[in-house]
Amino acid sequence: MAILITPSTKILIQGITGEFGARHTRLSLDYGTQVVAGVTPGKGGQHFEHQGHRVPIFNSVHEAARATGATVSAIFVPPPFAGDAILEAVDADLDLAVAITEGIPIRDMIRVKRAMQGRRTRLIGPNCPGLVTPGTGPGSKGGCRIGIAPGYIHRPGHVGVVSRSGTLTYEAVFQLTSKGIGQSTCVGIGGDPVNGTSHLDVIKLFNADPETHGIIMIGEIGGSAGWATPARSSAATRTPPRPRSRSSASAGSRSPPPRAIWPTPCCARRPPAGSNCPENSPLSRCGPTCRGRARP
Repeated sequence: MAILITPSTKILIQGITGEFGARHTRLSLDYGTQVVAGVTPGKGGQHFEHQGHRVPIFNSVHEAARATGATVSAIFVPPPFAGDAILEAVDADLDLAVAITEGIPIRDMIRVKRAMQGRRTRLIGPNCPGLVTPGTGPGSKGGCRIGIAPGYIHRPGHVGVVSRSGTLTYEAVFQLTSKGIGQSTCVGIGGDPVNGTSHLDVIKLFNADPETHGIIMIGEIGGSAGWATPARSSAATRTPPRPRSRSSASAGSRSPPPRAIWPTPCCARRPPAGSNCPENSPLSRCGPTCRGRARP
């Protein structure tokens, strides 16, 4: 099992005719993702073709979803228009919108968050690498890849990965796969200050998935999310159906202020001098394996 997406999930791509959107649509199709539609206003009726795949292009998300049954949108739209692209996916009543775009104005995202209140669509991102649920084929092909994460580094299994950092997502997944440890779903929630889904939201989803036996949470420099999540997740991962094992890593804990990464993902309060992972941090109290690493 997996969370949010499965190999049978039908995907539409907003911005499929742009260079970036087209490149990653091709990679997703090669991975086996069910890309069933593209959306570019003014180019409805055209097709996106790649190695035998012929993906129809529509003028709007609503039209694409109605015609193809797509339930998830991957958004590769330039920053000035990405906020409206997210809202278009929300208005089409999709299950999930994954905003890959980096640099969306904060004011636009505040407007988007306010407009999404009470709506059924979940937003992942923006400024995120997307999601991957690995398949069972060579290089984990046959799964579902949404976004920019390299599919071939994944392997199907029972560890859920949630990360604010895109690059560290790939690093964690590659090391897991190299050790023969597979993943249920890998979720990059994005590094922007205003996003749609938090670490805790994803941890709760993993906890409800009976096939996810462990969770890796990774943060990123900046913000306070790494302070609050460990304490709150202790309850989320110890409730039925079963407790989850968790692992955390603190990288760059001795970086000079203001770039120190000590709040994320390991410690909920600033560690004492010379300490990378204080014994009184929430993650230490809750018992996961913690590996502190200081930057020279």
